[in-house]
Amino acid sequence: MPLTRTVPISDEQIRQLVGSFCGKIRADADLGRIFGRVVGGDWETHLAKICDFWSSVMLTTGYDRGSLLAVSKHMAGLEIGLLDRCLALFGDSCDELPDSETAGLCWLKAAHIAESLKLCLLYRPDRSWQRNAA
Repeated sequence: MPLTRTVPISDEQIRQLVGSFCGKIRADADLGRIFGRVVGGDWETHLAKICDFWSSVMLTTGYDRGSLLAVSKHMAGLEIGLLDRCLALFGDSCDELPDSETAGLCWLKAAHIAESLKLCLLYRPDRSWQRNAA
């Protein structure tokens, strides 16, 4: 299935998706604590950054110049299971979008991003078992 759509997602749909997702993250005891530490309590600025990120992902606007990998390295305590929970919450937020095509594409992009983050979380060059693996 191609990752393109006939009608681009709107800024309003991105704001709806991100707002819903961040609300779910904040309500989750574990994820809320981890993300809250990263954003330092400034959720409004964080929401704007995440909207820029999703605009860049879905509309290829180039608004987001940050590195998701760099941000993830500052998220102490974010483990694979929590990343899966985060993806599930994002999927719930996608399901709230009125357009199922948009919802499916956003979720698919998020799943690809989550898999990349999982690889980053697992990559540990400081562990000898990886350097010696054949």
